[in-house]
Amino acid sequence: MEQALQDSCLPDGICYGCGPANAHGIHIKSYWAEDGRRVVATVEPERKYTSWPGLVYGGFLAMLVDCHSNWTAMAHHYRAEGREPGSLPRIGCVTGQLSVRYLKPTPMGAPLELSAWVEGDVGRKTRVICEIRANGELTAVGDSVFFRVDTGALAERAHGTASGEGHTA
Repeated sequence: MEQALQDSCLPDGICYGCGPANAHGIHIKSYWAEDGRRVVATVEPERKYTSWPGLVYGGFLAMLVDCHSNWTAMAHHYRAEGREPGSLPRIGCVTGQLSVRYLKPTPMGAPLELSAWVEGDVGRKTRVICEIRANGELTAVGDSVFFRVDTGALAERAHGTASGEGHTA
């Protein structure tokens, strides 16, 4: 099986949602789908992410949309440049706009299937649509915009370091 985008691009990433190196994180793993157009992931929320009894907390769903959509944008940029994910210089994106429509309650105890694709790409801006399904039913849709950034410059501006440590995905 192919390596998850997170593992090939940023194995030392510490993002709570998608960072492989965050010991307390969710560890979202995103992969290109067989159709070559979508990026997919499956996550099964732990009970601690419950809102109402038996339902997944909406903020948890928003985090899934944010992380998975960001990786979709980055994977799109790698592919558009004919590069392998993780090749240098590293491609990074940050969230410019995050929008989630909650269509129906998302049940706990079912794997959540995420499917995202690029809906539009203009320069540094990439619009990504992300669907979340539980038991085959569409429960939430994200419509978000991500900006391509120089991760070293971003880290230096944000933290006074050029190491690139921190959340970039």
